[in-house]
Amino acid sequence: MVASTRRRLVDSAMALFAEQGFESTSVEDVVARAGVGRTTFFRHFPTKEDVVFPDHDALLEKVDARLATGTAATARTALEEASAIVLDHYLDEGETARQRYRLTRAVTPLRHRELASVHRYELLFSRHLRAWLGDADDAPLRAELTAGAVITAHNHVLRRWLRGEVDDPQAALAAALDLALAPLAPTPDPRRLGAREVDAVLAEVRRSLLGG
Repeated sequence: MVASTRRRLVDSAMALFAEQGFESTSVEDVVARAGVGRTTFFRHFPTKEDVVFPDHDALLEKVDARLATGTAATARTALEEASAIVLDHYLDEGETARQRYRLTRAVTPLRHRELASVHRYELLFSRHLRAWLGDADDAPLRAELTAGAVITAHNHVLRRWLRGEVDDPQAALAAALDLALAPLAPTPDPRRLGAREVDAVLAEVRRSLLGG
């Protein structure tokens, strides 16, 4: 019953935002459409903005739980599966996700709220990466770079799906993560490489930079 009421509030709010705009829609409008009282609304959502992002906290917890099972040896799999949890959630939302995308593009406070949520994901990924990478001098930097790359890869694919530009978002995410997770590979020490190996490493770097 609680879940169905919460869902009805979200659906009613999103429909009204699409019909008459976010700023022009009041909490009273939403509860009237949903057939519940104001008290019920505020039991589920502290503000009108929160109804636009109803699942962020729960989703963040799911991602955290998945990353918590990772290790240095399984880091790549953990990052891929954690990213997939988020993408699959949006895919399951379907049109609601697309409505949210349109709203956050049009309403500045909602856009700021979305950016704050993205930052929370980046901090979460970075924290787990930092633990996996150990005490190497470059571990903090690699953790931040990799976390940022993973979030960027995910959001790039998600936005393309929201705009109807990709038919297979799961496959697109896998391809994007192949690029994003390159910093996890051990960095060769040039002092231990011969001329041929140095040339091979440089060629690989060039290919990565050029997208080859």
